[in-house]
Formats: sequence, C-alpha cells, structure tokens
Amino acid sequence: MNAHDADGPKFVADLLFTDGLPEMDDEVGYRGAVAAKAAGITYRQLDYWARTELVEPTVRGASGSGSQRLYGFRDILVLKLVKRLLDTGISLQQIRIAVDQLRAAGIRDLAGTTLMSDGASVYLCTSNDEVIDLVSRGQGVFGIAVGKVLREVESTLIDFDAQAPEVVDELSARRAARTA
Repeated sequence: MNAHDADGPKFVADLLFTDGLPEMDDEVGYRGAVAAKAAGITYRQLDYWARTELVEPTVRGASGSGSQRLYGFRDILVLKLVKRLLDTGISLQQIRIAVDQLRAAGIRDLAGTTLMSDGASVYLCTSNDEVIDLVSRGQGVFGIAVGKVLREVESTLIDFDAQAPEVVDELSARRAARTA
C-alpha cells in the first residue's frame, strides 16, 4: 500500500516526507526510547515535542495512561533534523515554522534536499543552484543535507534492530518477563 491508495493508512497525508522511504504499516513503529536514542535526543525532549505538536508520532499517538507512542522512520528523521537545527542555535519557534513549511511543500527528493540557515531563519533548498544562490546572497551560513541525515537514521535503526530486536517492543518484553 502506498501514499496514493485511497484506502491507505490515514497517517500518510500528515507525513513530512513520503518518497524514497520504506512503506509503513500502521501497526509497526519504534517506541519513544528507541526513537529518542536514534534521533540523539532525550526522552524528555521527545515527550515535549510530541505534546507541543512539533513532531508527533504518526504510527500511534498516546491515547491515555499507560499507552505507548510509536514513531515511524520519518518521524525519527524529523526528530534528528530538529535536533541538528537546535544544535546550531536556531530557535524552536523558527524550527517549528521550518517543519510546517516542509510539510506544506511535500518534499519529494530527500537525497537532494538541503536545509540552509543564516542563524535566524531556515531555508529549504532542493537544488545546488538554490544553495549557491542563497550563499551568494549571504543568507546561508550553514546547511544540513537531509539525505545524509536520512542514511544516519536508517543505519542507527538497523543497528538497534540487529543488536537487540526486543528493544523495539520493550513493553512486550517487560510483560513477558513478568509473566515468566
């Protein structure tokens, strides 16, 4: 099932990125602790960003006491991009605007996308010409290649799965250990 199927999962329309990534099953995702580790953030940041709707889990949101959010690959990619932007000194308010613009733009080619910033604003560049133009006007001080971040997230998640597949579903592992 893909993003173009009329009967597809409802979360597809709200995704930041859709092309070139693995298809998602609405029953499969990464728990908060794994998503936070893969993105290089704390669980507290993850929780805050979900509660303030900066980056919400698309596989399954929290639905009451004891429920677990499940984050998809794309969610973790966005978390890591937000973290990178924060690390460069961009305000959370500007990052929120950038994430909203990315969602609205419906970015198609992740490997060729670069987020550029002058330290105050974030610009989306989808070609080398746009990057050069931005830098020549003095608006681009640094850039984040989205394709590189995508590969980092993918590699991190593969490592998590290979080292400890049970970590992905830690709640089930704890329940099984209690009943054993």
